[in-house]
Amino acid sequence: MRRSISFMLNGKPVQLTVDDDRMLLWVLRYDLGLTGTKFGCGAALCGSCTVIVNDEAVRSCITPVKEIAGKRVLTIEGLSTNGHLHPIQEAFLNHHAFQCGYCTPGMIVNAYALLLKKAHPTREEIIRHMDDNLCRCGSHTRIVDAILEAAGSTKGGA
Repeated sequence: MRRSISFMLNGKPVQLTVDDDRMLLWVLRYDLGLTGTKFGCGAALCGSCTVIVNDEAVRSCITPVKEIAGKRVLTIEGLSTNGHLHPIQEAFLNHHAFQCGYCTPGMIVNAYALLLKKAHPTREEIIRHMDDNLCRCGSHTRIVDAILEAAGSTKGGA
C-alpha cells in the first residue's frame, strides 16, 4: 500500500510517498539517490546494506520502509561532517581496510554502531560484532585494526 512515510535521514527530515512494504535499501538507493548502501545478498547475511536506525545497526535489504516511520536513519553518506571524514572512515583509509570496497560502507556503519554502544571495545569484541559482515577480499584483519584505531580516536563513542 502506498502511503506517506516521514523519518530523519542523516540528520534531515524526509517525507515521501512510497509502497510501505518496499525495502529501505531500495528507497535509499533509488528513491533518495544514496548509493553508498549496497545490495549484497538480499537476505541480511552479508552486511553490505547495513544502516543505523535509532542507533542500532539494521540490514536495510530486509527492512520495510514502513518500519522506519518516525525514526532516525544514518547511512554511510551521513557519517562525514562538513566534508570531513568520520574517524572510522579515516581509520579505514589509514589501514587500507578494503580492496574492492563493496563491503566497506556496511563495515564502517556496523563499526559505528558498535562504538555507539561501547566506546573502547576489545579486539575480541570487535571480531564478534563484525562477524556477520562479510568481506570477500579478506581484509578482516585490517578492518579490525581500523576499528581499534577509531575507538582510540573517538571520545565517548562514535
